[in-house]
Amino acid sequence: MKWSVSLRAEGDRILLLEEIVALADAVAPMGGVASGIGTTTYGAQMVVDAQSADEAIRLAVPAFEEAAELANLPAWPLMDAEALSEDEELSGDQ
Repeated sequence: MKWSVSLRAEGDRILLLEEIVALADAVAPMGGVASGIGTTTYGAQMVVDAQSADEAIRLAVPAFEEAAELANLPAWPLMDAEALSEDEELSGDQ
């Protein structure tokens, strides 16, 4: 089953456009998008294949951390991680 996983890391400085563009490039192969320009957080939403929400998050966290490293972003603590199944997304259930 496909899951859309949203993750967000928070730190102590404002992020620049170039940094978030680099993160977007790093998560693009996973069907991902990035956010955080002008804020003290960076985030991504990416698609993973998993059997459950917990498994989706377990798979997405290291991928997110690797993408942040590729984008030369600081290794800030993960503040949020949420998974939404493709079925929930299509039906509007949450």
